[in-house]
Amino acid sequence: MATVTDAPPLAPAPAPKERPPRKRGRLTPYWLLLPGILWLVVFFALPMVYQASTSVQTGSLEDGYKVTWHFATYWDAVADYWPQFLRSIAYAGTATILCLLLGYPLAYLIAFRAGRWRNLILILVIAPFFTSFLIRTLAWKTILADSGPVVGALNTLHVLDVTSWLGVTAGDRVLATPLAVVCGLTYNFLPFMILPLYTSLERIDGRLHEAAGDLYARPFTTFRKVTFPLSMPGVVSGTLLTFIPASGDYVNADLLGSTDTRMVGNVIQTQFLRILDYPTAAALSFILMAGILAIVTLYIRKSGTEDLV
Repeated sequence: MATVTDAPPLAPAPAPKERPPRKRGRLTPYWLLLPGILWLVVFFALPMVYQASTSVQTGSLEDGYKVTWHFATYWDAVADYWPQFLRSIAYAGTATILCLLLGYPLAYLIAFRAGRWRNLILILVIAPFFTSFLIRTLAWKTILADSGPVVGALNTLHVLDVTSWLGVTAGDRVLATPLAVVCGLTYNFLPFMILPLYTSLERIDGRLHEAAGDLYARPFTTFRKVTFPLSMPGVVSGTLLTFIPASGDYVNADLLGSTDTRMVGNVIQTQFLRILDYPTAAALSFILMAGILAIVTLYIRKSGTEDLV
């Protein structure tokens, strides 16, 4: 008689067939990206193409403009307005450095020393955003008035004598000088420096500072070897967010400066809205964009980090 052990082994059950993934699931990420892509095409790419075609046109507002591929407009724009280009880069660079020098200690304080006051200080940092850019700039016009306390204190300390010798102020005045424009740029764009720095510093593991202390590193050495290198993504992000908009700004130079402190943004505004020379204005915009792009590309390569906040 056959026993149970002599029975043939049971065949394994066939594995269920895997269903091929649905094409609809594959296309879901692209459908989610579609609104953003359309937004960029309509409000960025198409205006860029239109401005590019405008920059190579000739004609007048009365007779109309036609595309004649007149690239000499670019050369004429550089030849006529190169001082404004250099001034824009100089003012934006100075304001960026000042924002970094002022913003890094404050961001460090918020990240490591603020404690329960952290949220309050962050609110104070972003408080200027609660009012318009124009109102904040007009406030500096009152602060730096000739009869105001700031100018009076600087005159008492004879600071304006030094700044006048350096060429950043004019006599006993601060308004309508390069110093006033740089002060306005620094104040208006300082939050754009502090917030990326704070985000980058807040990510640093505190145990790294303890390890540096266990290796008998002094506080400055710890900062130089640990804190600052790890905060470089925030430094790069903050400087870019400050320098790029400051280079094209025209409000501060218009309200706090004079004809001698005009930036290229003021020239573009004048060409577009007053002189109505659209080809020159478009050419100036593209030259400014190309210059900023070249500076930013070189800066990112030299900074040695691509991990931006």
